[in-house]
Formats: sequence, structure tokens, C-alpha cells
Amino acid sequence: MYSSEEERRAVRRAARMGLVYALFGALWITFSDQITVWLFSEPAVRTAVQTGKGWIFVGITALAFFLILRRRFLHDARVLAEREAERRELEELNQFREAVIDNASIWINVLDRGGSVTLWNKAAEQISGYSRDEALLGSTVWEWLYPDPEYRDRIAGAMRDLMRSGGDLDDFETRIRTRGGEDRTMLWSSRRLFGVGGTPMGIVAIGRDVTESRRTEEALRERERELATLLGNLPGMAYRCRNDAHWTMLYVSQGAREVTGYEPEQLLDNREVAFADLILPEDRQSADEAVQRALAAGRSFALEYRIRRRSGDEVWVWEQGCSVDGEDGARLEGIIMEIDERKQMERKLASLAIHDPLTGLYNRRELDQQFADEVERARRYERPLALLWLDVDEFKGINDRLGHLVGDDVLRALARLLQDNIRNVDYAARYGGEELAVVMPEMGVDEAREAAARLRALTGDRPLVVDGAGAVRVTVSVGVAVFPDHGGSADELLQAADEAMYAAKRLGRNRICVAGNAET
Repeated sequence: MYSSEEERRAVRRAARMGLVYALFGALWITFSDQITVWLFSEPAVRTAVQTGKGWIFVGITALAFFLILRRRFLHDARVLAEREAERRELEELNQFREAVIDNASIWINVLDRGGSVTLWNKAAEQISGYSRDEALLGSTVWEWLYPDPEYRDRIAGAMRDLMRSGGDLDDFETRIRTRGGEDRTMLWSSRRLFGVGGTPMGIVAIGRDVTESRRTEEALRERERELATLLGNLPGMAYRCRNDAHWTMLYVSQGAREVTGYEPEQLLDNREVAFADLILPEDRQSADEAVQRALAAGRSFALEYRIRRRSGDEVWVWEQGCSVDGEDGARLEGIIMEIDERKQMERKLASLAIHDPLTGLYNRRELDQQFADEVERARRYERPLALLWLDVDEFKGINDRLGHLVGDDVLRALARLLQDNIRNVDYAARYGGEELAVVMPEMGVDEAREAAARLRALTGDRPLVVDGAGAVRVTVSVGVAVFPDHGGSADELLQAADEAMYAAKRLGRNRICVAGNAET
């Protein structure tokens, strides 16, 4: 189709060509006839010349028309070729639009200077729920997408600023309301479009639906908040560290303050102190070896060791952790808890397991175990070993006369007396009731007799001072047995010392009897 202006130009050109042809024909007829009359006087010759002149005119005009039409046809062919090329280009552009823009997985739309939509691809339709025809209606689509007027005005203001000042608008996040009433989060990148001469014609906006990723990010943030709250309330210190010589901390929970006395920031990256340096030197190597053995076996680890707090106090801690892969190699993750009270309780329980609760001396079970070990040691090194067996004289009478509580106090006072008057290598035990035993390594018969006499004299020569009862007169009968003189095993020595003690009682009490002999 031609425009009206093109049609007018074509008419003017045709009129000029017709005028030129008429003028040429008039001049040809007028002047060619006069020349023929002037040159040829004979009628027959003049007629022949007139005929030839007509043919010459026809030939000249035919040639002129040929040249003119040839030029016109060539021009039309070029125009047709150009229009065919433009048609193919437009077809390719339409194919590009359909293949790239319309089928793109991201929202693409173009706005003119007034904010009206001129392009709305399929992704925009799918995300928003509004068709291309609905979007091209004008500004109505923005009211649908941004129903809050104030929020819509802020979005429109950002677009106006972009149109006015130019530049790029990247990572511009908005919330849209879809046709189905769902809120979606979009992340936009926008640029100005320029026409011929560099005049801004509008804005192209590319949007990505980041709703799910934002929800995931929010869920992760919420999980991190919950984890931080959990770790902050753990009764200990959660950590993540490098598996290096310093146990370089990469993360430390707030529990570090309670466990170590240091703030978490002071332990991170060894800023003020390396955690490994808090471990007591005598525990550090064994702790590290236990961790490395566990890692080599592919299992988690649990260990106990002592650390020195910032205050200088030594406390026991319990650590449980495992190895996890990190970008820079294996890392350790776990929890460290103070167990000082537990260790104290364990020590108390261990003490209760081997000590008599009334006197604090070793109990019968511990005496049997240790004395058997002492006998084996004495046999191995061929050294003597003495056993003194003490029994409180008339203990039933003390209980009947003064009461069982005073009787207990008597046993406690006698136990303290024994512990204060034996060597560091010796130890005493309560075998049962009012029977006490004293084990004296590397002591022969004569030395054992003297030690027994000294201990007997501590009670026989002066009364015991008993809490709540004052001075109480107490005597003991003592039996003495010595390895290897009186037996080669623990049982034989225990029996020999017991029999010697009963022999001392039969001889009148408050005296010493060595196995195989009786002495006052």
C-alpha cells in the first residue's frame, strides 16, 4: 500500500513526463516539417522524407520509453527486493520475539513514556495471571498488580525517576498481587529504551519471581534464629573448629562465657587465646590423641579433660564431637560442658565405694583387694609385710552403757587416732563391727610388734576424747601376722592375725599377740 503523499509524487512525475513528451512531439512536428519543405522541393522526395521522419520519431520515442520504463522497472525491482528483505527481517524479529521474549522463563514487559504496557510476554501472563490484551489496556494492570495506592505510587515514582535520570535499576524488589489473589515477590532489572536520535522512548523491565527463594531464605533465617536460641540456652559451649594444633574456633556459642570465662569473640580465630591452650598441659596430648584416633576410625569422640578458666580456676569438662567436611579440610563440631560437680560427685562415689562411711577408713572389700596386691608385691620383691588386727575391748558394753551413737563416735575417734599415728605407706581399714586392720608394708615381726605396742598404748594409757561424750576409756586387743613368717597368702595372713587377736583377748584383753606367740 502506498501513502497519499507517495501517490501525489507519482502523479506529478507522470505529468512532467507527459508534458515533456508533448513538447518534444510538438517541436518535432513543427520544425521537422519546415526543414523538410526547405530542403526538398520535389513532392515525391518530400513525401518519402516525411514518412521516414515519422519512423524516426517513433524510433526515438520508443527508445525514450524503453529507457524510462527500464529505469522504472529496475527501481521497482530494487524496491520489491528491499521490501522482501524487510519482510523477512520482520518475520525473523517476530520469530525472535516469539522464541526468546514470549517464551522466556522470566517476565519481560516494555512501558512507554506514559507508563502504558506495549509488550507483555507469556511469562508475565503466567506469573501475574493477566493476559497480554488485559495488560495493553493502559494503566489498569498496575492497579491490579499493586492494589495499595501508596505502594503503587512508590513503584511509579521509581519508574519516573528512571525515565527522567536514566541509569540502571537493578535488584529492585516489589510485591505484586496476582489475578488469583496470591502475593508474589518479584526482583526487577530495568533500563530505558531509546528511539531514533537517542530520544528515550520507554522502559524495558525484566523480572524474576523470587517468591520461593525468599520463603526459603526466611525459613533459613528462622531456623538460624531457632538454632542460635537453642545453642544459647545449652548447658555448655557449642563449637565448630579447625582440626589443627590450636583447635582454632570458627564458631562458639554464648556458653563459652560460662565454661571458659572468655567471650565467644575472644576465642574465635585465636584472637586472644587458642582453646587448645586452655587445656592443662598434662591433659592436652591425651585429649588430642583421643580425638585423632576417633577421626581415623570414622566415629565420633567423647572425652574428659581439665581446662584453666580465665579466672585461673581449673575445671573438668566433657566434650563430644565429630568430624565434618569443610572447604578447607576436616572440621570438628560438638559441645563442651563443665562437669566439675559431676567429677566431684564421682570422686565422692568412688570414695564411698572403697571407704567405710562411718570411720572414713578403707572398707572390707578394698582391704581384701589391696592387701592381696600387697602380698603379691611382697612375694615378688621378697620383702616383709605386716598386718595388725585390732578389736575394741568390751565394745558391746560401751554401746549398752553410753548408747550406739557414742559407740560410733568411739570408732571414728579410734580411726582418726590410727591414721594420725601410722606411716604414709601404711593404711587402715574397718573390717567389720569394731574390728580394725592396719597394713604395714616392708615391716618385719619385731618392727610390727613395736608398732602394735605403740598403737595399743595410745588407747590403753589415756582415754579417747569422743565428740558429745567427753573422755571415754577404751582399750584394744591386737593380733599381729607377718609375711612370710605367718602365711604365704592374703587369706592365711588374715586368718593368722585374727586368731592372734582372739588369743590376746583370751589372755585378758588390752594386749598384743603375735601369731604363734602371746605377749602382754
